[in-house]
Amino acid sequence: MGTDGTAEDIPWQPPTAVEQGLYEAGSKGDWAAFFSVLAGTDLFFPMSQEMADAVPDGLRFSTFKDPQVDGVCVAVFTRGMLPPPAGGQIFERGDLAGLAKSWPRPARWLAVNPGTPVETFLPAEPKRWRRYARNATPESQLKTLWTGHRSGPLAHGMACGALLLVNNGSLWNHLGWQNGGYREERELLRTWWGVSGRGDWYKIQERLLRGEVISPAWEFALRVRQALIQEYGPTPGAVRWRETAERVLVSRTAEVVDQTGRPPEFDLDADIALVQELIGRILRYEARFRADGLLAAEDGVRSVLAWDFGRASCMARWGLGARYCELPETERSLLRAGAAARQVYRSWSDFAAGYILGRCLHFDSEEFGDWYTEMVAAHRLLSTDSESPWLSVSWEQSAADRSEH
Repeated sequence: MGTDGTAEDIPWQPPTAVEQGLYEAGSKGDWAAFFSVLAGTDLFFPMSQEMADAVPDGLRFSTFKDPQVDGVCVAVFTRGMLPPPAGGQIFERGDLAGLAKSWPRPARWLAVNPGTPVETFLPAEPKRWRRYARNATPESQLKTLWTGHRSGPLAHGMACGALLLVNNGSLWNHLGWQNGGYREERELLRTWWGVSGRGDWYKIQERLLRGEVISPAWEFALRVRQALIQEYGPTPGAVRWRETAERVLVSRTAEVVDQTGRPPEFDLDADIALVQELIGRILRYEARFRADGLLAAEDGVRSVLAWDFGRASCMARWGLGARYCELPETERSLLRAGAAARQVYRSWSDFAAGYILGRCLHFDSEEFGDWYTEMVAAHRLLSTDSESPWLSVSWEQSAADRSEH
């Protein structure tokens, strides 16, 4: 800060590695390096929400004039420079290659991050941009917003979604989420979750935060094993686990019959067979987890509630990007997701094993295909990368920190 108390001398902090690369290259006039970074990252185009809703398949570039240059400019922003969602302005996602193909002829300048410390005006040269796009420098899979939350309960809640966000190449701690662009976020929510409005988003978010989306059978099987461990100490073998699960199911059915005076409305034999088969699947997944370093030799998966809590962390931000919720709601959901996870799990590795098992039981069918191998790769990054929240965000959060929120 300057001697007069102004902020002029405070060094600018780039929000991500992308803005740092652009800033350093632009300062040196190294345009080959500048375009290498620019071509390898997402670009976001400002638009009015009203226009996006009215013309869902069209991209209307936001043009403007600036006294620094002669002619009309097209504005684009990099991910770290996006403002939080507010008002009627939204952003759509693209890249330099796509921009080169659809460049509006009257525009003479590409304004990258206009109005910011990393503002750069580039002459309209679409053919040159296409050449740069072929030699783009790929971004790191694990992306961190350096100016975002990196400690405390809010960061913990965001880190609960890190496995999926790292797998998708998204910023794990971006609170003001606009990652895929407005229409892309809406389309993904509709396709994957059946969410088409605020009411749909709220219902699924609440179910995820309460752990009600996972199959009850998965959690039942694991809770039977946890109960045996708590009562007897050693991890039970498969036979004992299966026998105990069957006895619990029979006992619960007898209670239903006693209470209603009628036969159960479910097939007890089918339920028992389902749980017996499920226990076998869990044991085989755990064996593979140990071989791939996802579980220590003596550990097992405690619970699959992490599959819901982790997705709740992401859903809190997806809803914001789609404008189905507001920023305070996203913050509350993230805090709830983190708090729920800490009640069940003891560490990031404990949480991760539960998340990955839930994902595999949901999608993988013991094929050990992409649904599994993607998680192994994301897990390794999060276990070793210096910017990983698993290494910087404490699993335990102090009472003082929690009370602040």
